[in-house]
Amino acid sequence: MGGGDKPLRLLGGRPMLDHVIARLLPQCGALAINANGAPERFAVYGVPVVPDTIAENPGPLAGILAAMEASPLPWIVTVPGDCPFLPLDLVARLHAAREKAGTPMACAVSGGYAHPPIALWPRDLAPALRAAITAGERKIDRWTAQLGVATAMWPSVPHDPFFNANTPEELAEAEVLLLGTGISP
Repeated sequence: MGGGDKPLRLLGGRPMLDHVIARLLPQCGALAINANGAPERFAVYGVPVVPDTIAENPGPLAGILAAMEASPLPWIVTVPGDCPFLPLDLVARLHAAREKAGTPMACAVSGGYAHPPIALWPRDLAPALRAAITAGERKIDRWTAQLGVATAMWPSVPHDPFFNANTPEELAEAEVLLLGTGISP
């Protein structure tokens, strides 16, 4: 995307992160942003900015760990900052899938594809996750498979609620989705 913070790229005249927060905020007791570097770039959101707690930024698992360790709540949900069309029932359906399957975690699935970073996690797994990352684990789905992870499924038609904009072309596609469907507040 040419550098900078991808979630701060404009979509519909607002940063993508605005869309993510607008869809997630009604579903959560509190929000935080996991980001390394200068936290003031997210000051406009008025939420804590939680950096990775493991050196060298070892990937998404480190962000999940940082959220687990910083949260006072028993459950956390994680989503990428470039998924502006999240379902308004994401958290409830992840909880329901986890409870039904009897697993400690649940992750979103659409169009036959799992989205491991879009998941519900119990905070009390933080020590196990820290140990796994310290031992070299970097793959979300490999770690969650060891402990048990349920899936909550969404259709990908007429649009994928977990669409993420990783390229300028995908950001343009998101603009078309936003204008054509009105799926984001």
